[in-house]
Amino acid sequence: MYLEFSPRNYSQMGGRPRVCEMSSSDDQLDRLPDSLLLLIFNKLDDIKSLGRCCAVCKRFNTLVPQVDNVIVKVDCVISGDESGLNLKGKGIFGHLMRFVLGSIVKPLQALQQFLGHKRAILEEISHHSPGEVLRNFKEIKHLRIELPGGELGIEDGVLLKWKAEFGTTLESCVILGASSLAKKGKKSNSCVNNSEAERVVDGENLVSVEDGNGNGHGNNGNGSSGSIPEPFYTNGGLKLRVVWTISSLIAASARHFLLQQIICDHPSLESLVLTDCDGQGMLCMGKQQLYEFREKPLVASASSNRTQVPALNMKLWYAQSLELPGGMRMEGATLVAIRPSDRPMVKKDTDAFIAGAFEEPFKTAAKALAKGRTYLLEMNSF
Repeated sequence: MYLEFSPRNYSQMGGRPRVCEMSSSDDQLDRLPDSLLLLIFNKLDDIKSLGRCCAVCKRFNTLVPQVDNVIVKVDCVISGDESGLNLKGKGIFGHLMRFVLGSIVKPLQALQQFLGHKRAILEEISHHSPGEVLRNFKEIKHLRIELPGGELGIEDGVLLKWKAEFGTTLESCVILGASSLAKKGKKSNSCVNNSEAERVVDGENLVSVEDGNGNGHGNNGNGSSGSIPEPFYTNGGLKLRVVWTISSLIAASARHFLLQQIICDHPSLESLVLTDCDGQGMLCMGKQQLYEFREKPLVASASSNRTQVPALNMKLWYAQSLELPGGMRMEGATLVAIRPSDRPMVKKDTDAFIAGAFEEPFKTAAKALAKGRTYLLEMNSF
């Protein structure tokens, strides 16, 4: 039984819908065109929900692989013993029921270990890759992968966020950090633990630092007096922020390295985002960048499973204290805008990228910092 609301019937019955009998064998979904169902599936977008839809009927199982918008949330990993279970599902549904992301998890766990991360993102290792999960999706245009947590070992109270754009290599990156993020009146002495970043800094990858007026400091701290606030430079503040920067770049380049097979397997991709549920970092690739990635092989780092970071030019902004909407305060607030040395920084493009890098209230913080004094840094490839 169902209600019919045609204008003719509605007027004939005094504004009341007509009650119609419906056979138990009728399937109202059969009346919906494929284009409408695909629109619904694209709004659904979560790959696990799409997998459940595949099990509903043969028609759904045929239509779901045609969606062009997919979100993969990494929130469950099967251990080695469990992955040996006899799963009888076939096609997409079978792959989704075995949904485990080993090709992302393993390198990120290794990355966490040598970065000295105090908590593991995922405690079990899996044996299936995102490529297997996405294998039967042939029309994906927009793909978003969400990791269960950021790679960097950040203590409570510390803020560190980044957004990076990649083609074959890094094209731009914005990093927002603070030594303390707390309600007004509270203090935090937290820090970021990152051993590889410390080694890069100690190896003098930082070439030079100067303010926007050309007043410089070399690696030994010699230069114009007062161009950088004394606590910021002499008490380890600058080195800490370089560690933050390198830590974020290592995480971004490791994520980029892991995407090779997925990009090659899905030539229809027009946008790709790899982020995490903590909101710590976001890697983005657009249509042109994905095309470049396919045409030109990336250069891998000799030391680990990540893309090599090119020589960089950076702009750094710093404020000892910055108040945010909602009663929060950032202590040691720092903003860093990064471009490869062979790609000059255009102010208009840099401002636009900074403005779109973060959600509120951090968007307001980034804009406020970018209005302050600028310090210029150079860094060698690593």
